[in-house]
Amino acid sequence: MQNEAALDASDLTRVFQDSARAFLERESPLARLRLWRDQVPGYDRAMWAKIADAGWTGLLVPEEYGGLGLGLRECMAIGQEIGRHPLPEPVLAVAVQAVAALNALRPAPARDTLLRRITQGGAIVGLAWQEQAGTMEYEPPTLAVCTRDGKRVAHGRKRWVHPGAADGWLVVCLEDGQDALYWVAAGTAGLRAETQARVDGSLCAELAFDGALLQGQDCLARGPAVERAVRAADLAARAVQSAELAGIARQAYTLTLDYLKTRVQFGRPIGANQALQHRMVDAYMRIRLAEAVLTDPAGDAPPESARFRAWVSRLKSRCAQAALHMTRQAIQLHGAIGYTDECDVGLYLKRALHLCGWLGGERQNRRLAARDLDEEASAIAAAPALAPEPAQADANIDWNAMPEDEFRMRVRAFVRQYYPAALCHPPRRLHWADIREWYLALSRKGWLAPAWPRAYGGMALEPGRIIAMMEEMEAHGVARMPDQGIINIGPILIRYGSEAQRQEYLPRILSGEHIWCQGYSEPDAGSDLASLRTEAIVDGDDFVVTGQKIWTTLAQDATHIFMLVRTDKTAKKQAGISFLLSPLDIPGITVRPIRNIGGEEEFCVVFFDQVRVPRANLVGQPNQGWTIAKALLEYERIFVGSPGQARYALNQLRRTGQMHGLFASETFADRYAASLLDVADLQSLYAGFADIVKRGEKLPASVSLLKIWATEVYTRIAMEIVEWSFERGADAQPFMAGDTRITPAGRLYNAAVTTIYGGTNEIQRNILAKQVLELPM
Repeated sequence: MQNEAALDASDLTRVFQDSARAFLERESPLARLRLWRDQVPGYDRAMWAKIADAGWTGLLVPEEYGGLGLGLRECMAIGQEIGRHPLPEPVLAVAVQAVAALNALRPAPARDTLLRRITQGGAIVGLAWQEQAGTMEYEPPTLAVCTRDGKRVAHGRKRWVHPGAADGWLVVCLEDGQDALYWVAAGTAGLRAETQARVDGSLCAELAFDGALLQGQDCLARGPAVERAVRAADLAARAVQSAELAGIARQAYTLTLDYLKTRVQFGRPIGANQALQHRMVDAYMRIRLAEAVLTDPAGDAPPESARFRAWVSRLKSRCAQAALHMTRQAIQLHGAIGYTDECDVGLYLKRALHLCGWLGGERQNRRLAARDLDEEASAIAAAPALAPEPAQADANIDWNAMPEDEFRMRVRAFVRQYYPAALCHPPRRLHWADIREWYLALSRKGWLAPAWPRAYGGMALEPGRIIAMMEEMEAHGVARMPDQGIINIGPILIRYGSEAQRQEYLPRILSGEHIWCQGYSEPDAGSDLASLRTEAIVDGDDFVVTGQKIWTTLAQDATHIFMLVRTDKTAKKQAGISFLLSPLDIPGITVRPIRNIGGEEEFCVVFFDQVRVPRANLVGQPNQGWTIAKALLEYERIFVGSPGQARYALNQLRRTGQMHGLFASETFADRYAASLLDVADLQSLYAGFADIVKRGEKLPASVSLLKIWATEVYTRIAMEIVEWSFERGADAQPFMAGDTRITPAGRLYNAAVTTIYGGTNEIQRNILAKQVLELPM
């Protein structure tokens, strides 16, 4: 299997992760979970001392209080390993949630003492703030503190307090009309801690205050500082919970994959069954999405920002989904043995259920993320545009070094100035004549090839900047151009072409003099591309090409075609293929448009009848075209896997919802939130693969994940648009939702084909099962 790191962390973080893995394997076998479940206190104090000696209790504690003063990334690295090797000790509740709350407070003797005691392992401390079920965010407390006979006494309850058995808790209460935070030691008179068993065997508590006596010196904060502390604590806890859920998902996946490879039924491993392979691929895809969100740069945003809050909620939602899905699949794919207590996969399901029931699961966090993503998007949209934006390129600007807000404003200004208003949100794929002027405007600006190196006329943008540019253009309604030269043949020539070919073709792609189409598929060679029969026979300085290509997008507008041709009939089918470039205006070529399901002439069939193509147009070596073809398909999957089309559809779904007042509907709001997170998480996945391309490295076979997720998300959103457009969903003509032109059926037609071209999604799942999961065939 390909070696794919679960967390793309810094060297220091990797040291913590490796150290945590070794510690847990050595000190805490899974048998400990069974030993301590449902028992008070639910963990081992001796083990807690070892955890403190390892530095885990002081990870977030500032150095002046004896801690390591590190950040969430290090905690999350350890959290992932705890997910893989669950232990009963309350690391998350104490070392993350309680410590984060204390860190958010001003220094004071009581607070500082607690931080030192936690770091040393001498105090197990929890945070008690929740009073009602389903509470995801801070609410004013009802637990009240009053003065009686000159003493402070508390009345009320706190529920779902972690850990259930502790040395004391940080308790949120109401005193003299304002919020207060007190340290309340276990055993305080008038305080009763009623422990409750969780499904994974751990304990939480309901704290009953019946005239509990509080000490003035134990008041840690009053007023707005209390809410800030609780919010900081819960954000940190949800982030580390998410990492633990990601670790659970990975470990359940690993156990199940091993089982599928070794469990034999009917004389062969059960993992050879295609239905089970596709199940595992889909589970793997969810895990990779979760891990992509884990490493998203949004996690390094300021903790008080909407971007950071949205990231935490996205992360918890996606990791909860991945863990619960994978652990349920693990039981199913293990069969009856998976349903027994002796099989470890059940332990992972139970821990996932526990974590998803504490600080919200997939749906609750999804709604929070949607709210904060919309807040972030509104702030971006409200930013003023810089005007005017120069029409000509400026080679001295480093677009990656520019602040993102400024970059977005400049893109927004340029689009508003130069993109034709009549072409916003078109209901069909535009032809070259429609969009030529916009193509040339981007060319003059130097923005036509954002991912190309600067040496060849590109912008050399980092993945995050490419996504920002996409978002701004999609928000305006910019249509897709004839872009095969930009996204496919350009990168291929940069990587495989001769210098003469690069000099001949790249500048003409950028100038719009050459418009390219792709000649891959043939009537009997679609997904089975290696079966192609179009033949190229050497005759002097030329190849003589005979054959037929089909599903060639917008070939009627193109000036050139890049194609795969068979140059050796005696070799194995992949070995006898070459990669050839050809103009389309030479004798023997006939282009015939094909009308698609929407009545548009988007595709063509191209006939070659004894066409003479110079041998100088061969890219790479003879019979080496399959290697280039695979690289091109990787670029195509990167492009098809970009968030562009899904974001475009999401914007139309949002406008449709606003037009019909649907955001007041819980059903619509939840489905919109699911679509919003699917697209946001697609961006995280895309950025990782785009960064591989930017570094000039070979894309792994797992890039097929990107194609599957992007096209299936796009198709789901397109179907949502049809459904929520009601009667208009079946209209042949577009309707206006604000300033957005929407043709629901047309969008669905456009989405449906994306799961077919570039290799059907079923074929992509087969590729992943074989090359990434290494399941038996």
